Amino acid sequence: MQSAWTLLSWGPEGWLDDLAYGVFITVSLAVATLPIGMAIGFAVALAKQSPEPTVRLASNIYTTIFRGLPELLTLFLVYFGVQIAAQSLIHLVDPEATIEINSFISGMVALGVVLSSYASEVFLSAFRAIPRGQYEGGYAVGLTKGQTMRLVITPQLIRIALPGLANLWLVLLLNTALVSAIGLADILRQAGVAARVTKHAFLFFGVATIIYLVLAIISSFGIHAIERAVGSREEHR
Repeated sequence: MQSAWTLLSWGPEGWLDDLAYGVFITVSLAVATLPIGMAIGFAVALAKQSPEPTVRLASNIYTTIFRGLPELLTLFLVYFGVQIAAQSLIHLVDPEATIEINSFISGMVALGVVLSSYASEVFLSAFRAIPRGQYEGGYAVGLTKGQTMRLVITPQLIRIALPGLANLWLVLLLNTALVSAIGLADILRQAGVAARVTKHAFLFFGVATIIYLVLAIISSFGIHAIERAVGSREEHR
């Protein structure tokens, strides 16, 4: 029977290279998903403040759906649903053609829409925390709506929303483990394969636990550094 050190080594007898690849996939997926979720969330937050009732209704329906569904179910709906829809469209052109949706893209889309639904509430709360006089002050000095949003509102918005967005990043990082259900070789998937092959489930799932904790700790240090940078910038203004 192989020792734990051998199993956790690099090379053909060890699984450390596979786990390292899983870390790369996990971090890449989280980093790729973050800007998508934040951008959509910001747009949805703006839509929730629109004077047009239909726009507000649509944005509220959007957040209700994706906050109300389990993340794993959303992932399955995107992965299998989009694949079925794309296959049906292709069959209209070529009945013999087949298409397979990339699991990384599916995971990015599914986690992105879930993240955006929660991010929109964080942004909305930050918008409501900014006094109306800030907008009026921008207009009073001759700024357009776009300039007021970019130069006056957005810096304050980021400072107010940062703690909530930081928590969402940690949630997103941990939710990437769900993509193992659609075959993406993330940390959990690689640990599961190693556990089944070697029959050392506790060892590899324990290592996966440590990896996730290390990623969360590193993220926490990064978040604190960003918060300090933003705070010091505000003090110097």
